[in-house]
Amino acid sequence: MKKTYITTMPDQIGAFLKASECFASLGINITRVSYNKAVDSHTLFIDADGEPDQLEKADRELEKIGYLQSGKNESSIVLLEFMLRDIPGSVTQILRLIQNYHLNISYISSQENGSSYQAFKMGLFVENEEKLRTFLRLAQEICPVRVLDYNHSERVLDNSIFYHSFVSGLMQLAGLPEENRDILLVNSNLVMQMLDEKGLSPFKTFESISRFAELLSRPRGGSFSPRITKYTITEKTKITLIEPPCGSNTAILQSGEDTLFIDCGYALYKEEMLRIFRSLLPDYDQMKKRIFITHADVDHCGLLPLFDEIISSRKTKECLELEYRGENGYREQNPLHKPYISICKVLTAYQPADPQTISSRWDIPGVQEAPLEQMGFFNIGELHFEVYQGKGGHLPGETVLIDYEHKVAFTGDIYVNIHGMTREQAEYNKYAPVLMTSVDTDPALCAAERAAVLQRLGAGEWKIFGAHGAMKEYNLRVE
Repeated sequence: MKKTYITTMPDQIGAFLKASECFASLGINITRVSYNKAVDSHTLFIDADGEPDQLEKADRELEKIGYLQSGKNESSIVLLEFMLRDIPGSVTQILRLIQNYHLNISYISSQENGSSYQAFKMGLFVENEEKLRTFLRLAQEICPVRVLDYNHSERVLDNSIFYHSFVSGLMQLAGLPEENRDILLVNSNLVMQMLDEKGLSPFKTFESISRFAELLSRPRGGSFSPRITKYTITEKTKITLIEPPCGSNTAILQSGEDTLFIDCGYALYKEEMLRIFRSLLPDYDQMKKRIFITHADVDHCGLLPLFDEIISSRKTKECLELEYRGENGYREQNPLHKPYISICKVLTAYQPADPQTISSRWDIPGVQEAPLEQMGFFNIGELHFEVYQGKGGHLPGETVLIDYEHKVAFTGDIYVNIHGMTREQAEYNKYAPVLMTSVDTDPALCAAERAAVLQRLGAGEWKIFGAHGAMKEYNLRVE
């Protein structure tokens, strides 16, 4: 059994030795250690492998010597801005008040700006909220004071509690309950350690996580305004493409009496997407809701619990079933991708779909040889798709739909319209390649699959619906 310990250790010689001796005496093997004093001078992450009873004893021993973090720790850093007269000694009264209240200064920044005032910023280590309120009331009698939003991506105010403060910021931004704290702590550290070994600055990693979380949380409620475009294929067949700022596109294919959704974005935007679905489909609440999933990535499957029938390849169904059982899906089986996916699932409130709603219709017998192979057919109204499976360059189970009569293709993440993204989509899509090192399981194979898709299309004027970016018009003429 494996377990990750988030330990708070004294910044002194022999601290790690003491923890190591605790594990060794219980016959527990340490499989990973991560500590970076420049990031956080006290927090050390230890992955341990042992029997359940051994790990329970380790819990008690580490807690006894004060090495385990307490979930009740209310300590935090508050960033304040004091508007001081730009004259000698103006900060002295504030410093005296800080000293009287025994507050520890962890960050100071001030610079004249040509006016008669200076915006004097200070980070204060606070352990008691009531004490802070009293301090602020008295400080307001000296000068104007305001509490600033703490932007972790710009500065580290106190590296002795960095992880605690960083994760608290993520949780506040996403409105997450306390139970998610350890998942974010462990996986933020895993991403940092992985990228640190590849030469990326730890603070660049934390900046990327923070910015990614900010982008996810921004388009909520009335601020959620995806690009929505409608395409007429025939008199009876229409496609509506919904492109949110973050996550995959959702396509709604209506042909005759049939309606099919293709991919469905993040769970985070459930209420916003439901509002759009109901505006586009007046009978949405009464209709049978069917969806086709191009592959089992979290940004494509967030709304699957809303649907009565989920249509997928066999491998995609297997991946979704693994997640439902609490096991690692295909993406999380890749150690380079697992930390980011774990963070993403928490930040977007991802819940696996019930396997009983999943209809697996296609598979390739034996070992797939070509980058892209046909494995069946799928009809929806007037459209008659050939169903192809990629070899797993982006993710195992990835599927492409091609209708040769109407020249329509749905290509998932194998082929996306990079140049057809909105500014918000382009900004969002910058971070996964950094935090996962690559969005593809095998980038070279994915490139071969992309080329195979275009080769399969043949001559004519095509409409390609990738899972990110606008519809791509592709015109191939054969002389």
